[in-house]
Amino acid sequence: MMSSITNVDSNALLTRFATCMTPRTRYLLPLLLLTGSLFFVSCSDDTSDSTSPSASEPSFRKDGTLTFVQSDGTPVRTIDVEIAETDAARARGLMHRRSLGYDRGMLFIMEETSRTGFWMKNTPLPLDIMFLDPDSSIINIVENTTPFSTKNIKPEAPKRYVVEVRAGFSNRFNIEPGMTVQWTRTSDPSPAS
Repeated sequence: MMSSITNVDSNALLTRFATCMTPRTRYLLPLLLLTGSLFFVSCSDDTSDSTSPSASEPSFRKDGTLTFVQSDGTPVRTIDVEIAETDAARARGLMHRRSLGYDRGMLFIMEETSRTGFWMKNTPLPLDIMFLDPDSSIINIVENTTPFSTKNIKPEAPKRYVVEVRAGFSNRFNIEPGMTVQWTRTSDPSPAS
């Protein structure tokens, strides 16, 4: 079975289309086409823009270990941690990470004790965020945070440290406020951190 293809004179079509347009439409059509093409370009998935996440996920860098400890001194769970102690590292946090095992997390060391909060901007992974006082005791835990949210997540009291782990970690390992953390650095602090 053969299909029939009718030859269409493209000039005839353009002429017919042009006669149907009003002078105002003839003026607006190129503008609309340009606007539409700019919209599609701005919505493209190009990752070359420096504000876009990189094509590859940032790799985990083990800077130390952190142990959650019950009030009687019994260790509950030990994880490897990246340590964020510079402004740049704290601002970046776990942004653009798409995976995080239950054996890993990030320890934020603040320059001073405060009630400033955290957010989930550019973070596609739900997290449990633990706020710690200057004695490394867990003040409160915000479980299963919303990815990409810019909502301010605050501690219930002034914090000096923050631990971020995979969502569900606190529940899975029975981590709760009042427990303490002990951490040890296993690598020299990197100036790029």
